[in-house]
Amino acid sequence: MLTHANLLAGSQSLKQEWEWTAADRLVLALPLFHMHGLGICLNTLLLAGGSAVVLEKFTVDGVFDAIAEFNATMFSGVPTMYSRIAASDRVTELASLRVAMSGSAPLPISVWNRIAKRSGVQILERYGMTETVVLTSNPVDGIRKAGTGGRPIPGVELRLGAGDAVEVRGANVFSGYLDRPHATEAAFTADGWFRTGDVGSLDEDGYLSLVGRTSELIISGGFNVYPRELEDVLREHPLVIDIAVVGTPDEEWGEIVTGYVVLDESASAYSSWRDTLMAHASERLAPFKIPRVWHRLPELPRNAMGKVVRSELTPP
Repeated sequence: MLTHANLLAGSQSLKQEWEWTAADRLVLALPLFHMHGLGICLNTLLLAGGSAVVLEKFTVDGVFDAIAEFNATMFSGVPTMYSRIAASDRVTELASLRVAMSGSAPLPISVWNRIAKRSGVQILERYGMTETVVLTSNPVDGIRKAGTGGRPIPGVELRLGAGDAVEVRGANVFSGYLDRPHATEAAFTADGWFRTGDVGSLDEDGYLSLVGRTSELIISGGFNVYPRELEDVLREHPLVIDIAVVGTPDEEWGEIVTGYVVLDESASAYSSWRDTLMAHASERLAPFKIPRVWHRLPELPRNAMGKVVRSELTPP
């Protein structure tokens, strides 16, 4: 249940944090039934008196054509969009924007680096939820750290609770789940902080990095494994186009760490791409974190916002 006051508080904070003005023009290729496209982008630009170029669907050329035709100053997308932009010869055209933001799911560091190297543009990452609008952001003017959600935006308080669980409070935080009193009670601490369900860490500058969600935690042989850490490491290998790590039930281990990968066509030249990826992971991760089971898929199941639907991951 999000009140008008919750949504207004979120937009007011973002207007300040991202320095939105009436001169800003946003290229909007996001679904307008979701917090990212509607609650964050559209609400905030209307509050600022800015304008939007609303595209019927996302295409790389469509975005760049709109940027050029309408002298756009901003673009906000999800990681899947930026992955395709990074592969385009037109990626350098991002440099004409005042700022390009990414959200709804973690942006792979490899994609962030590829765009920065090819265009000189550092994508601004942020962290938010449907229940809270935006919570943290890298700065418009200042150091942007790849792989982090940045620092709490104005009006938001953030702390790490037991097990490094991310907890927040502020005028932007919802009041609860409709007709679900037990879920609402469980979602808040005794002193009124909202439990986001995410696990994270704060660096020396207060930038938040998400390790994973408590619901995605894999417990294998008594060890805790968060998929995000593995996925980030494995995406560094040139063979890996996309990857998702989940736990598969097992009588002996409780769960087995299982990797679902989308591979570059050159993988067929390797006698065993599995051994290649395991060797890569073993140089960077503890043995219990390395996937024991691997499945190769043509693509990962994703929802409209580009998030992997882990419940739909099944062996080919």
